Amino acid sequence: MDVNNDSSLSKVDEKKIVVEFCQLQEKSRQLFNALRDLPQFGHKHWQTHFGKMFDVYTRLWKFQQKHRSILDSKYNLKRWQIGEIASKIGQLYYHYYLRTSEANYLRESFAFYSAIRSRAYYSQASKEEKSDLMVKKLRYYARFIVVSLLLNEIDLVKELIQELYHYVEEYVNVYEADDDEEWRLVISEVTAFMEADALVTVMTPDVVPAILSHRMGENEIPPQRPVGPTSFSLQEIIIVGTCEKQVKFSELTLDMFRMLQALEREPEEAPSRTLVTFTEVSESIDDRETIGEVNRSSTQRPNPHKYLLYKPTFSQLYVFLACGVKELPNNGVMLVYISGDGCPGSAKAGSGGPYEMGGVSMSHKKVGKEESERRARANLKDFHCLYPEDFVPFSRKPLVVIVDSSKSNAFEYFPNLFGQPLICLMSSIMAPTTMQEQSRKGSLFTLFLVSPLLAFCHVCNIADLRSDLWDSCQRQVRRIMNDSLRIFYDWSRCVDLAFFQLLDDEFLRLMILRFIFCFYTMHLHRAFKGSDYYPKSFPKLSAEILLNGSLEKQVLELASMLDVRSLFYEVGEGPPID
Repeated sequence: MDVNNDSSLSKVDEKKIVVEFCQLQEKSRQLFNALRDLPQFGHKHWQTHFGKMFDVYTRLWKFQQKHRSILDSKYNLKRWQIGEIASKIGQLYYHYYLRTSEANYLRESFAFYSAIRSRAYYSQASKEEKSDLMVKKLRYYARFIVVSLLLNEIDLVKELIQELYHYVEEYVNVYEADDDEEWRLVISEVTAFMEADALVTVMTPDVVPAILSHRMGENEIPPQRPVGPTSFSLQEIIIVGTCEKQVKFSELTLDMFRMLQALEREPEEAPSRTLVTFTEVSESIDDRETIGEVNRSSTQRPNPHKYLLYKPTFSQLYVFLACGVKELPNNGVMLVYISGDGCPGSAKAGSGGPYEMGGVSMSHKKVGKEESERRARANLKDFHCLYPEDFVPFSRKPLVVIVDSSKSNAFEYFPNLFGQPLICLMSSIMAPTTMQEQSRKGSLFTLFLVSPLLAFCHVCNIADLRSDLWDSCQRQVRRIMNDSLRIFYDWSRCVDLAFFQLLDDEFLRLMILRFIFCFYTMHLHRAFKGSDYYPKSFPKLSAEILLNGSLEKQVLELASMLDVRSLFYEVGEGPPID
């Protein structure tokens, strides 16, 4: 509800109110515009800046509430201007989520964007003489769609896409805009994104599709056994997406979108919020140290901090790697996830020297034919390729690398020179013919790391199933991973110490155990015909871990539950592994 205490003010006071409002608007505009110039890495500078922004927008929002009647009559304050303030607040929360990786801030952003829509602040945008306001409305919708996608508000996203399509058509018809193709591309990208991510439909008893979350829930975490006095925790994450043909939306490839959720906890359930919530949230924002604090259970620690990089240059990636290592505490671990196309090498497996095995393409900058031939004659390396050796300087601290690429096998020969825990999980370099065409819709390896049961259903061509069967299968997957962890400890003498050191962390534990589940599925599935079709790791995991009859039996039980047992080998009959 809007607040109004201005019934007995003099004209001088009214003028002061208008002046103060304009000053707050200008200050907020300056701070917001400076947001794009903030470095994406480090903590001190951006935290201070966000503190100032939250403070100014708190004052601006309260001010327009308190003096609404004066601003309406003397300043001609319009509804879209109120909506613009709310939209900026929503953007602040979203950017703060990107900086902190705390999904609760997505809920705050969602609350403001929802209120703008429900209160129709931009309803008169097409009545303006110029198209500027209509463009702001379209951009608001694009941002709202991103936030809704990240919160799995699938039904709402479908509604927003339809509304965005309608408003784009209105924008083109009213203003004869020449950027209509750009906006239609936005709609086609998010539509393709939604279709590609909808791999399996789980139907509830009410015959309504269930919403599947990729974030980590408390019941998914296998119990960890103590391994020693040193406890490592995942602190910094760099998620890189460079696949040229994979569907994307708003500089997020589908693999990036899935992985960033897998490396977050489920946000806390929150009651329905309204726009006035910002004043409540902001009451405590006086000390910049407390900006962005959210209530969490005392048993939970914050999510690891993430950087999202879409098609970075090698130089850009190196800067983020260096900053990630710099920010690590003594017991901190950095995880680097890379989903990209492969760069060919110039040596056979195991026979080449440094930088000979190839790697993963970064930004796709094509060179001319003559330049390409010259580089080949001179045996020059691809400047925009990320090689295993590029990680050597950053292995001075605990490091986990996940490589999802057709050239992931280049990382089998990973140099570890500093004795710190170092693990590399690699996708297979080949896929069954029937699944090769699916790469545009996201990688199978990444899908296993994000949602093992979803990936299992996908390789078995299961497109829909009942929610009760889904829940039973989820319990079976958890049993498999619990037993995988037990086998790790039973055969500890055969496992590299790095695995045990990094199993301390809940996220890393899930990644490692899901990797093992992925291996068992592909090794037992008849469509995966040899070691090139299986994921690999550095250090290598022994046959005692990867060929355990008990685990094979449990994976086959899962296949029987889903009535796809015929697609798999019997226990002990899978092809040999390297």
